[in-house]
Amino acid sequence: MSSLAEELNVLERDLISSPMRICAYHDLPFAIFRYDPRDEYELRKRIRLLGISLEQNHKRQVTYISLARILWKAIEETEGIEAIIKEESQRGFDKAQATVHTLLEDDDFMPIVDVLDEKTKNLDPNIDIVFLVRVAALAPDIYRCAIILDKMHGRTMVPMIMFYPGTIEGQTDLRFMGMKTRAHQGTYNYRVKIYGGK
Repeated sequence: MSSLAEELNVLERDLISSPMRICAYHDLPFAIFRYDPRDEYELRKRIRLLGISLEQNHKRQVTYISLARILWKAIEETEGIEAIIKEESQRGFDKAQATVHTLLEDDDFMPIVDVLDEKTKNLDPNIDIVFLVRVAALAPDIYRCAIILDKMHGRTMVPMIMFYPGTIEGQTDLRFMGMKTRAHQGTYNYRVKIYGGK
């Protein structure tokens, strides 16, 4: 069995435990599942199977929320893709990336945490589980993943697992997409459990 499969088995056991063992704090029902970015397609297949198992064998309902879809929706429904392309061609990639970050952060546009709040507000913490997927869409520096879980604290009690493509140093220092420029920029709240730490 691959280490990815083994880690997903650990996650499943913790999700079906009573009480759930994905977090140490009752008001922070979130966790991170770190995986090697090269395993993206294998991970997608395996988390679909995990979702089926949770639903069929344990009476849980899994909601998949794609951060890539939220990203593109924010662009399309605010500035528009043509405006971002034009800005990149005239002012460079970094400026265009900063603009997209603003679209996902600023209250005048479409804050990513507000979208997540809306998508989770009618879910039942006793039944539902959220899988945050397609996180790689936020690379290289569009949005800091750690901020998402920090800002969701207090907004929902629905268990939420972020599937994070990256590498790990020590126990908690995550490097998004394994990028050398992201060393020590992805450190998460120590209260959030990290799976896939091998």
